[in-house]
Amino acid sequence: MAHHLSSAALQTFVASILRDCGSSAAEADTVAANLVLANLSGHDSHGVGMVPRYVDAVREGGLCPNKAVRITLDTGTLLALDGQCGYGQVVGAQAMDLGIARAQAHGSCIMTLSRAHHLGRIGHFAEMAVAQGLVSLHFVNVLSRPVVAPWGGGDGRFGTNPCCIGVPISGQDPFVLDFATSRVAQGKMRVAYNEGRKVEPGYLLDEHGRPTTDPGVVVVPQSQGLMGALMTFGEHKGFGLAMACELLGGALTGGGTWHQPADERRAVLNGMLTILIDPDRLGTRATFEDEAKAFFEWVRQSPPGAGHDGVLLAGEPERRARAERSVSGIPIDDTTWSELEQAATKARHLS
Repeated sequence: MAHHLSSAALQTFVASILRDCGSSAAEADTVAANLVLANLSGHDSHGVGMVPRYVDAVREGGLCPNKAVRITLDTGTLLALDGQCGYGQVVGAQAMDLGIARAQAHGSCIMTLSRAHHLGRIGHFAEMAVAQGLVSLHFVNVLSRPVVAPWGGGDGRFGTNPCCIGVPISGQDPFVLDFATSRVAQGKMRVAYNEGRKVEPGYLLDEHGRPTTDPGVVVVPQSQGLMGALMTFGEHKGFGLAMACELLGGALTGGGTWHQPADERRAVLNGMLTILIDPDRLGTRATFEDEAKAFFEWVRQSPPGAGHDGVLLAGEPERRARAERSVSGIPIDDTTWSELEQAATKARHLS
């Protein structure tokens, strides 16, 4: 049985937990709004179900409330930023504001962000950029228990390492491609486990490196305390892109890559390389948008394939989910709701 809550009620509840963890009212509202927007967009994996882990991370000291992004290098079109282990929803947005301003002033900006706590749905940052008419590219690594196996390997060696691309088109909705390089996000396995569901074959390996449909293998310790692993999408191609995200989001930003045994720490640190481009300053805005619109229309004219209702472009499923859930409410399964209530209790003991 799922609880259905309005976005306003859920945001108020989550913000109260974060305030009890030490966040200012403004920070708590920003983080809560971001998490609820992920739920509204149909990405429960990046929504309020993360709050129990955030509370644990604050208690352990790996997540630091009320931190702001720190500039370590600024050459105008090149920015290096340190998230100082602050809430990713806050320092990530601050980083994007800085990068957007530079791209508007100079036509482009390359920005690195290190040591941001869990950035959440990377598509949110692409949406910030496209709202200002900018193209954005994002490559992200994850410093936490490694949950994704390399192609040909049998245990977790890196994170879900997302990649995201946003493209603005005047007069119509933007193209926002946002995906984990694992076949599914780790959080989707947490949601499936909490809902008592099995998942499709081809997503998971158990703690012995064998295929399984049990999402619990990447959520709770298995035999001898071992964990299973997610698989990359597209076999060796997804593996290659995951490696690129680790190198660009981790090594290049200075945040670091994962190369150590797994531990039990609850903090999730992200590094992100962002590239912002202003088509106006590039001088191709008109032809770029004409070509993009013509291409979109050409792709949409493809007849529905077997088992499909037609073509959906990147960003459209999220916009549909927002429209539906704004009316029907956000579903929260019983297990996740219980975890949120336990997190609220833990947070009250911190305040």
